[in-house]
Amino acid sequence: MACTLLLASPPAEAQRIKDIVDVEGVRENMLVGYGLVVGLNGTGDGLTNSPFTTRSLQGMFERLGINIRDDTLKTKNVAAVMVTATLPAFAQQGTRVDVTVSAMGDAKDLMGGTLLVTPLMGADGEVYAVAQGNVATGGFTASGAAATVTKGVPTSGRIASGAIVEREIAFDINDMNSLRLSLRNPDFTTAERIAQTINGFLGQAAATARDPGTVVLSVPAYRRGNIVGLMTDVEQLHVTPDQAGRVIIDEKNGVIVMGENVRISTVAIAIGTLTITVTETPQVSQPSPFSQTGETTIVPRTQIEVDDGKDKRMAILSEGITLRELVQGLNALGVGPRDMITILQSIKAAGALQAEIEVL
Repeated sequence: MACTLLLASPPAEAQRIKDIVDVEGVRENMLVGYGLVVGLNGTGDGLTNSPFTTRSLQGMFERLGINIRDDTLKTKNVAAVMVTATLPAFAQQGTRVDVTVSAMGDAKDLMGGTLLVTPLMGADGEVYAVAQGNVATGGFTASGAAATVTKGVPTSGRIASGAIVEREIAFDINDMNSLRLSLRNPDFTTAERIAQTINGFLGQAAATARDPGTVVLSVPAYRRGNIVGLMTDVEQLHVTPDQAGRVIIDEKNGVIVMGENVRISTVAIAIGTLTITVTETPQVSQPSPFSQTGETTIVPRTQIEVDDGKDKRMAILSEGITLRELVQGLNALGVGPRDMITILQSIKAAGALQAEIEVL
């Protein structure tokens, strides 16, 4: 069933710079690895359907000094998995991070399994962490002769603090003479406000809005060598972010989200719909009891109702109405989610919607 979500944002309030920008260089890095989960209770990969699991087992045994190349493996307690993790910014050697384990083959459940030592590599092909540990799944599967119940995704799990960082990413922020602040929601006005706020705090023109998404902060001479202290002060400054009027439409699910700056020019809206309902209620006609004549027959009964929408009226939306007034006007027409999407797109096509429409 389609649903409608109409959100009217409250008046813009001042936000911390910390909450609306990212500092260049202070970022996470994605890690990925391939490994084996063992100890499964017969819910692992079928080796005939997962040749990569077979080869991985053979390679692992050879590294342990066991040759099984000529033997047929039939175990169902092993599963090949992809292991992913996120390396936090400034993670030091020996730091532990969480990992996610996901089955690759036809394994049914990873519950109770143990991930063997798995190197985790970055985009440059270098190993930055090593993962190992017991897999915790959030789902389960229970089956019988005629029914199966599955909750969650039993073929994916996590290992809390399951990886140890082995390589650090060199980055000395205190040696930088300038910092680039990247806006999470690029906007000319917001970028300029951030620069003006920082300059007002430092008492000099140290920050410049380079583009809608970037503010360049030149580190003052008296704050060099203490970038952490400088950013601590800057991050706590408050700025009122600006945003353009935007309407987000998810046609598949019938969801509409509109920002507070959406405005409508004067426009008249009418919805004409023709609905025909045909109801079949057949009745059974039977002869009287103990009657020697007659037979049982089905008599059709058809009822047709026509709704031509004559009760619907044309509504006029005045120029510059707010989001709340727009929603009230459309609701007054008895507009459903699907019709509302069509109306908004038609208003935009008529040039009366002063906002950007983004269809997901």
